[in-house]
Amino acid sequence: MKGAFIVFEGVEGAGKSTQIRLLREYLEREGYEVVTTQEPGGTRLGRAIREILLNPEFKEMDPKTEALLYLASRAQHVSEVIGPVLDQRKVVLCDRFFLSSLAYQGYGRGLGLKKITEINEWAVQGLAPDFTFVLLLPVEEGLKRATRHRIDRIEQESLDFHRRVQEGFLALAKSSPQSLQVVDASRDREQIHHEIKEIVAPILGQKR
Repeated sequence: MKGAFIVFEGVEGAGKSTQIRLLREYLEREGYEVVTTQEPGGTRLGRAIREILLNPEFKEMDPKTEALLYLASRAQHVSEVIGPVLDQRKVVLCDRFFLSSLAYQGYGRGLGLKKITEINEWAVQGLAPDFTFVLLLPVEEGLKRATRHRIDRIEQESLDFHRRVQEGFLALAKSSPQSLQVVDASRDREQIHHEIKEIVAPILGQKR
């Protein structure tokens, strides 16, 4: 089997980590070797960058600085973890990737898509997910779920910001219908999992 790279995207509190866990358990029962990871993070350097990005004390962070830090974390992530794992013909399930940069910094921060896309291509050397799931949930509900405990710098942003991010995800989904699926994340988690595994199974089957 060739390696497979599957990404979960969506607004805050959409349930990505839950669905990644359920999918990993299912795939491992089916005999696949699976590695789960996240962005920003996934590496020692990436986790240090994550601490900076999500720290509420850094309110002065310029949007361009934010975008470049996410891309720096991703470059290290691809070089150190994702690329080598795919070379080992394993399945990578990743919580966020390039689509988040476009939605959060491109749409949410208003930086546009062109420059972010160019720098990302250089950072990841052309690596792209085999398939991406965008978990769709009303922004207000997602923020309620996400902010039950410690609130990070991104979660503290205005409702308008998070709505722009949601609109960005939807716009981006329309441009990639063959390799991306929008999933209604307001349903029971088992219903969501069933839909996801029905999509993933034939994708992985083609790689065997």
